[in-house]
Order: sequence, then structure tokens, then C-alpha cells
Amino acid sequence: MSFRHQIDDFMRGRIIGKIEEKRKITDVAREFDITPSVVSRLWKSFKTTGMCSRRHGGGRVRSTTPAEDRYIVISAKRNRRTTAQQVANQFLAASGKQISRKTVARRLRGGGLYARRLLCVSH
Repeated sequence: MSFRHQIDDFMRGRIIGKIEEKRKITDVAREFDITPSVVSRLWKSFKTTGMCSRRHGGGRVRSTTPAEDRYIVISAKRNRRTTAQQVANQFLAASGKQISRKTVARRLRGGGLYARRLLCVSH
């Protein structure tokens, strides 16, 4: 049996359709070249939810909203010499929400702002 990372929604629908035709799970699995446990789990989730599409949004919850991200970028652009820690402190004063220096750096990178280093030029 071949390994597939994810089954697309169209194939999921086809699998559910075959099982609704009273075909055996093992036969359907063999036809689509996937393990019977995957077909069984798909059928079980379809019976409980009534849908065969995947659930999305399983990552870590972001600490800031898109509007807050824009605020961070704008406040950094207003004064280009502020450090990420100073921007984090300004954000805390404005919103009452504590964020780390690293979070500020990530949000600025997302907004197209990067930290710059001075070049040491020897004479």
C-alpha cells in the first residue's frame, strides 16, 4: 500500500460514496490503495459530523491580532531608532497586553522591517 500524506476532499467524497453503496471498508481501502483504518476513521467521522472535509486551524493561537500587528509596525516606523523591546513596552502601555521582544521582531519582519547592523569600517 502506498503512503499518502492527505486525502483531498474529492477523494474523501468518493470513499464515502462507496461505503454508502454498502461496500466493505477493506474493499474500498484496497480500491483507493489506502489502509482500512484510514477509511474506517473517515467513515466514523462522516457518521458523527455529516461532513467529510478536514478540520482546519490546529496551530498555536497567535498572541496578537492582525490590527495589533499593524499597530506594532506603524509604531516602529514612526521612530525608526526604537528597539524591539521599546516597541514591546509601548504596546504594553497602549493595549495592556504583554508581548515579548521576539514577538515584536517577528511582527516587524512580517511588515517588511528588519533589524540593521552598523558596518564596522576601519580606516
